[in-house]
Amino acid sequence: MKILSVSDRIEPLLMQRGPENPAVGVNLILGCGDLPPEYLTQLTSTLEAPLYYVMGNHDIRHASKPPEGCMDIHGRIVNFGGLRILGLGGSRWYNGGSNQYTENQMKWIVWRLYPLLWWNRGMDIVIAHAPPRRVRDAEDRCHRGFKSFHPLIKRFSPKYFIHGHIHAIFDDVSARMTTINRTRVINSYGYFILEIDTDGETG
Repeated sequence: MKILSVSDRIEPLLMQRGPENPAVGVNLILGCGDLPPEYLTQLTSTLEAPLYYVMGNHDIRHASKPPEGCMDIHGRIVNFGGLRILGLGGSRWYNGGSNQYTENQMKWIVWRLYPLLWWNRGMDIVIAHAPPRRVRDAEDRCHRGFKSFHPLIKRFSPKYFIHGHIHAIFDDVSARMTTINRTRVINSYGYFILEIDTDGETG
């Protein structure tokens, strides 16, 4: 399965129709926040693939004008093609704006999901806006990751934890990735294409 993840930055190339678009043929799009609703709508239309997303701390228009043909999965688990996908939106609290959570608030959101995760025998992919704390995050109040993501990763061992929020330019693919136990944490800033099968990663 070919999966496109996007976050934080509009990529005009992804909205083009034709072979120059690197995301042609994707089966699924995952939005990790801080992208205009119109952009998400255009992606799902252009690439003709379903789009699941979570909101970031700058996504203030999504509540009144959600992206068309897309699904917000914050605090939910969805199944696509046999993949169990969990969504956790928002950033650390820093000024009281939309989609901001204290560490305790996010911990409560995660804890409330545990019965559902046990029932579903865990998850394969987590999409979040913020990263786990101290996984290539930053020290300012806005860009610190969530500590409560670590127990979630340790207990359920998702194959992938895909996030945005941390703006960085990557010289190679490996610079986006950090491995925690058996989970590959991926910074999706801009866009990233992941190819997996039912057994794990293939490319």
